[in-house]
Amino acid sequence: MNIVYTIFRVNQEIYEFDKLLNTSQSNDTSMSSDSYSISLLSNFQLNNITVYVFLMVVTILSTIVRSASLVKITTKASMNLHNCMLNSTIRTTMFFFNTNTSGQILTRFSKDMEAVDKILPDSFLDAFQILLFNIATIFIVGYTNIYLLIPTFIVVIIIYKLRFLFFNTSQSIKRLEGATRSPVLAHMNASLQGLTTIRAFKVENILSREFDKHQDLHSSASHLCTCLILGFGFWLDITCIIYISIVIFSFLVIGNNVYGGTIGLALTQIMGLIGRIQWGIRQSTILESQMVPVKRILEYTHLPLEDSNQSTNVKNPPKEWPYSGKIVFKDFNLRYSLNSPYVLKDLNIEIGSMEKIGIVGRTGAGKSSFIGALFRLALNEGKIIIDGVDIHELMLKDLRSKLSIIPQEPVLFSGTMRTNLDPFDEYPDHDLWNALDEVELKNFVDGLPGGLNSKLSSSGSNFSVGQRQLVCLARAILQNNKILILDEATANVDPLTDKLIQNTIRNKFKNCTVLTIAHRINTIMDSDRVLVMDFGKIVEFDHPYNLLKNTDGYFYKMVEQTGKDTAYYLHSLVSQSYTTVH
Repeated sequence: MNIVYTIFRVNQEIYEFDKLLNTSQSNDTSMSSDSYSISLLSNFQLNNITVYVFLMVVTILSTIVRSASLVKITTKASMNLHNCMLNSTIRTTMFFFNTNTSGQILTRFSKDMEAVDKILPDSFLDAFQILLFNIATIFIVGYTNIYLLIPTFIVVIIIYKLRFLFFNTSQSIKRLEGATRSPVLAHMNASLQGLTTIRAFKVENILSREFDKHQDLHSSASHLCTCLILGFGFWLDITCIIYISIVIFSFLVIGNNVYGGTIGLALTQIMGLIGRIQWGIRQSTILESQMVPVKRILEYTHLPLEDSNQSTNVKNPPKEWPYSGKIVFKDFNLRYSLNSPYVLKDLNIEIGSMEKIGIVGRTGAGKSSFIGALFRLALNEGKIIIDGVDIHELMLKDLRSKLSIIPQEPVLFSGTMRTNLDPFDEYPDHDLWNALDEVELKNFVDGLPGGLNSKLSSSGSNFSVGQRQLVCLARAILQNNKILILDEATANVDPLTDKLIQNTIRNKFKNCTVLTIAHRINTIMDSDRVLVMDFGKIVEFDHPYNLLKNTDGYFYKMVEQTGKDTAYYLHSLVSQSYTTVH
């Protein structure tokens, strides 16, 4: 439309100019002179149109190239940042997740990445363009009157000082806003996970008030940020108005010595400074402040990795390792960081092949840390030898793939039943069906619309707790490892499912070494030996029948604390198991 309108205006002006020439010429002008004038005007018109069209085409092409290049560069940079942060986070040590809340981690992947994807590219483009506009304006003003560069320099210094003050304050407020946002996300995440418990105890109002407090604190910090931007814009406007007044006054004084078109060009450019400078400074400040999320993301790309604590003498285990499941702890200690105290202290025990070991102890005794040591989830000091191989000389992938665990809270992922049973696609379908048949889930899965391709929601929420635990058990059966670890796998299921899981473990894992963390003592009374822990040390380790003979022992006192009737039942159960074996 602009090109058409320009062509129309040029034609109209040429036509009027031609008419003026015709009226001014005498009647005796020859026809050859008229033809020559018309030819010159036609060439002038054609040259103007050609130049204008050329400039428009170049502008359009440069805009397209600029936009495409910016999109390509920023998209690739954002993908690299996200992938590096994700790879570093999922491979870091467990200590990181123990010291950082889920809200803080989610903020890096949501709010910070949103700033990198949406805000940062636009701010960079706007700030760069406005910088060039302002430099051109200063050049025009200096060309008009060289002495105007003096107040221009002073105004630039004032604006720089205002920007410096604004940026430091906004940085602090941004950190405050980010720190107050994490509790909101963490509270919401915890509330959703414990929604059933919250409704059962009817504490919705308490949770709602707590959430309102977190949200009010975050809203206060966010509102403070908005007020700061408005105040900064107010002082910028005042500075620009003073500068424009100085320039206009100087033109009034020296107006007779300067060409009027030059003054008009300078004034038109200066009049746009109020909005342009304020927007440019704000965009440059946003650009610099939005580099904080980039720094926060880069922090998560340099997290300590689990493999960094590994010995340099890495070995590949034999293909059939472990052979029998014999576990030996030698002078073993464990702690979660270099500055924290030891959680496990001076462990020296030997667990025989195919033994069924129950691990008991009060809260904080080190039961879970004992299991975590086998998976190398913390800082291990000493030796753990499994069938003649020190686990600290193995890659984590090789070690953890040879250990099966059924946790207290079943771990399932969004995907199909097939990917939850066999995430690395290592087993044929008939093995998957056999594993499901062992836990009596074959008919249930076969009745689903997709069979093995049936979808599981996040954490398996479309399955019952018992069914989720049975899927974890089927996964352990499918792996058929020589070492099985149970973190009280039946604590949250009904008695029928509990009996099914216990019988399946006895039948399918009778040739395996089984370590069971007991939150209920009756689940480990038929174990070959019981490991009693207290404050990170092993205080007793023997058959439960022998432990109950010591009336001053830890295990005997724990059994007696369950109540008279329960203690009698446990004593009889241990005697029966001991008599059967011996």
